[in-house]
Amino acid sequence: MSNVVPFELRQADPRVGEVGSEVRPVRAVYTVKEVAAMLSLSVSSAYTLVRAGQIPAERLGRRWVVPRSRFHAWLDGAACGLSATGTDSPRGGW
Repeated sequence: MSNVVPFELRQADPRVGEVGSEVRPVRAVYTVKEVAAMLSLSVSSAYTLVRAGQIPAERLGRRWVVPRSRFHAWLDGAACGLSATGTDSPRGGW
C-alpha cells in the first residue's frame, strides 16, 4: 500500500487571497519587506531605494508603504525609463 498523496494544482484568483474557507480582500499597499521579496532584493536595499525615490512609496506615520497600483505601474514603466515619482528625477533630500 502506498502513502503517496496525489498533488492537485489549484488556480488562485490573483485578486483575492484565500485562507482556508475565508476570503480576504486584496490589500491596497505592500510593505517594503514584501516589495523586497518580489524584487529579489535585501530589505535594506529596498529601504534605500524607497528613501531615494527609486521605488514608489509613501510615509504613513513612521512606516513606509508601497501603493499596489503605483508599484505595478512603476514595474510596467521601468522599461520605459519612468521614475518612481513620475518625474524625470528622483525625489530630493528630506
